[in-house]
Amino acid sequence: MAGLQTYRAKRDFDVTAEPRGRVAPRTSRQLRFVIQRHAATRLHFDLRLELDGVYKSWAVTKVPSVDPATKRLAVEVEDHPLEYGKFEGTIPKGQYGGGTVQLWDRGTWRPKSDNPERDLAKGMLKFELSGKRMHGGWALIRMRDDPRKRTGNPRHNWLLVKERDDAAHPGDPEALSSEDTSVATGRTLDEIASSKRSRVWNSDRANGGDSVKRVSARATATGKLKKNRTPAVRKPRK
Repeated sequence: MAGLQTYRAKRDFDVTAEPRGRVAPRTSRQLRFVIQRHAATRLHFDLRLELDGVYKSWAVTKVPSVDPATKRLAVEVEDHPLEYGKFEGTIPKGQYGGGTVQLWDRGTWRPKSDNPERDLAKGMLKFELSGKRMHGGWALIRMRDDPRKRTGNPRHNWLLVKERDDAAHPGDPEALSSEDTSVATGRTLDEIASSKRSRVWNSDRANGGDSVKRVSARATATGKLKKNRTPAVRKPRK
């Protein structure tokens, strides 16, 4: 998980209008986190922790459990630029990650050690969250990789675990399941999907790039986007 090399390698910035995603200098003593609820092929939660000018990111397969006894699988994905932390909208059908994205939680986080980079490298990161919905101590624990599935760029599996503290709910792993609205706009996934003007990550698979556009709900539903047309140039009258 180093910088934005993988993020940039997947995108052609001569084609896409998506932010190039420079590594941003730290402007505050507080580190941000965001969780985006993503109704793609399968509903999941994208956990992003600000560190070293990017969002370290994991796709959590189910709603985070506030029961310390219930662990959630968190699949490591590439680092994302901090601009992603404000995204809420719809990705058209047929596009990479097609579905609706909702800002499900956001706030600040604090590592429990003075060297979170070392903790990530060792596969054990303990931290505290101060968000709208998630609070208290948490841990990300890297699982052992399956040697039969090793590739040049393996996607490591982690476990997201709630620590035992005042914010824990022992015996109630689905306590946060009823929280289904955006912390930014108050909208449900269906309301975001049916919005007349949706912010859209439009993936150009043929060129390996993505772009950010605003399109109508009708275009979003059909997965069709109108191409930009060059206005006709009128010839001057003689």
